[in-house]
Amino acid sequence: MAAPMLRCFSLGRWFCTPGPLAVLPLGLREAHSGNRGLLAVQKARGLFNEFFPEKGTKTELPELFHRSTAGAFPQTIYCGFDPTADSLHVGHLLTLLGLFHFQRAGHNVIALVGGATARLGDPSGRTREREALDAERVGSNARALRRGLETLAANHQQLFSNGRPWGSFTVLDNSAWYQEQHLVDFLTSVGGHFRMGTLLSRLSVQTRLKSPEGMSLSEFFYQVLQAYDFYYLFQRYGCRVQLGGSDQLGNIMSGYEFINKLTGEDVFGITVPLITSTAGAKLGKSAGNAVWLNRDKTSPFELYQFFVRQPDDSVERYLKLFTFLPLPEIDHIMQLHVREPEKRGPQKRLAAEVTKLVHGQEGLDSAKRCTQALYHSSIDALEVMSDQELKELFKEASFSELVLDPGTSILDTCRKANAIPDGPRGYRMITEGGVSINHRQVTNPESVLVFGQHILKNGLSLLKIGKRNFYIIKWLQL
Repeated sequence: MAAPMLRCFSLGRWFCTPGPLAVLPLGLREAHSGNRGLLAVQKARGLFNEFFPEKGTKTELPELFHRSTAGAFPQTIYCGFDPTADSLHVGHLLTLLGLFHFQRAGHNVIALVGGATARLGDPSGRTREREALDAERVGSNARALRRGLETLAANHQQLFSNGRPWGSFTVLDNSAWYQEQHLVDFLTSVGGHFRMGTLLSRLSVQTRLKSPEGMSLSEFFYQVLQAYDFYYLFQRYGCRVQLGGSDQLGNIMSGYEFINKLTGEDVFGITVPLITSTAGAKLGKSAGNAVWLNRDKTSPFELYQFFVRQPDDSVERYLKLFTFLPLPEIDHIMQLHVREPEKRGPQKRLAAEVTKLVHGQEGLDSAKRCTQALYHSSIDALEVMSDQELKELFKEASFSELVLDPGTSILDTCRKANAIPDGPRGYRMITEGGVSINHRQVTNPESVLVFGQHILKNGLSLLKIGKRNFYIIKWLQL
């Protein structure tokens, strides 16, 4: 079947793919061939981990991309994202960065939401079966993931343009083609091309079969559906490359074998490394340590701080993996860091680049305001913060809306906010220096609140009791 024109979502509009890469500037074409090719550059950055197969029977992977610069149409690459939650997380970022690098090089990329496969549950890298999700929950998660992917693609195009022609970015959902399948017809037409011995030999399957819980038939069948996804995209969109985490290699191999058996054509897989915590655990929902990309689950400030806190022995690698910064610029940043390590320049640049990609310029500005307000006791930052930012920054804080009566004192404020106990003990907490308002210690309980000092221009007061207990007060009818 001839591949139809690929459509792409970008900045809220559908647009068609650009023309052949033959029209690209010479410098860009040279960047995709020889030792300086796209694959080699990303391998050097540490983003591309493994290539499968190492040698095709008809076509070599580097040759595939070299042909694209010699006058043929761009290649198409895809990566799957199962909607087991309603948000992407940091563990998904590397495959997204891989797609973006291909897109920046003029190739077409597809982000495939697994609205069907998520209901089976991918066993790769897991010691027990995923919690079963019903169709309604998966559908809701899939719509949320689609919005998240489209937002990231829009931020990428708006804020990280390199002035060169890019390929398209498309979001699809595999439930669109599985809804049309009948079980017996699918097993007859697809299942007969898979050999049980091969499927059983996959590391993910072997690991689960040997576990106390074992492996369900639905999980076992997951790799067949992922293989069929690859085949479908190959047939409809000419997709020859699948991108995935290193734990996806077995599933990618199944797709290669299925397509090669049916068509005799070569397709390829590229893996990216898995991101782990300092303890070595894979970051993600199942591990309980996910850093989410949805603002409702992880604020821009929290995402920013996650990367600012990266240790020195990780930050150079992360700059290469998570940013589009050229390698010479990263080298320069690290050289400055050697001379002034206390400034944590690489960590701040890493955090800024990632936060801007995920949350846009406004999200980065918000993260910086929150950082100034919390860690540098900046009154100016507090005064321009929104209610949402304050709630994100002080998640555990009590939020109160109070009417400012004439003559309201510090003691009145603390009691109305339920921040101190009634009676002499609460009074002493103030006189003994245990209370601050807007980062300024207050010691006179009878002092009347003053605009610009106790009440900021945005009508808010940040009350702190002791070292850790925060209370946010929004004053009404000022």
